[in-house]
Amino acid sequence: MAKIKVKGAVVSNDDAEIYDWLGYDCVSPNQVENILDDCNGEDVEVDVASGGGSVFAASEIYTMLKNYSGKVVVNIQGLAASAASVISMAGDEINMSPTSQMMIHKASTISMGNSDDFAHDSKMLDVTDQSIVNAYEAKTGMDRSDILQLMANETWMTAQDAVDKGFADNISTGSKTPQLVNAIGTPVLSNNAISKVKNLLAKVRSAKPENKVETPKNTEKKPTPSLKDQKLAILLGDEINGN
Repeated sequence: MAKIKVKGAVVSNDDAEIYDWLGYDCVSPNQVENILDDCNGEDVEVDVASGGGSVFAASEIYTMLKNYSGKVVVNIQGLAASAASVISMAGDEINMSPTSQMMIHKASTISMGNSDDFAHDSKMLDVTDQSIVNAYEAKTGMDRSDILQLMANETWMTAQDAVDKGFADNISTGSKTPQLVNAIGTPVLSNNAISKVKNLLAKVRSAKPENKVETPKNTEKKPTPSLKDQKLAILLGDEINGN
């Protein structure tokens, strides 16, 4: 049975490269689509341990899984929160580890501007919440107003709570076979940080190697920052000694 991993942030196809470069776990629509294309209708398992991410990326992944011709078994191994819980609703069968949790809440965004801008964004968030409710309603059969209230309350569910409410089907110990921003508990990068990294990568790819001649002006070597430190510096806008 093919395996799809929904681990780390749920991100757009364009942003996935940045998360990979930083060494962060992520899942994007393209990643899921590539696996499904190779499955040829065979059953698939989706292992979930994610705090969520992009509502729109999650919607795309949810739709692909719902339209897939084979059986989709979702195994929630840790946390299925926000956008990751929406993806989980695509499972024909949803299993939760006894130690796992699910969290649902209303969509959120960062706004700026005048009163008209905020009114526009408020309407956009209302529409987004209604689209999220569609996934929960299709799985649970609950009344839409009840689901919206659970989302407004930022509801955390144990495995048993999720099964009792219809958000999951079974409590299990794991897989049955061998092996807008809507997120919490996962590193979701700001658009500004992603733009910085994209600009840097573009410069690196286009730059030509330079022949440098070292002069013995200073024999003292400065410590070379780790790759991780350099990447974090880019996101924070700091300068690293030695660059």
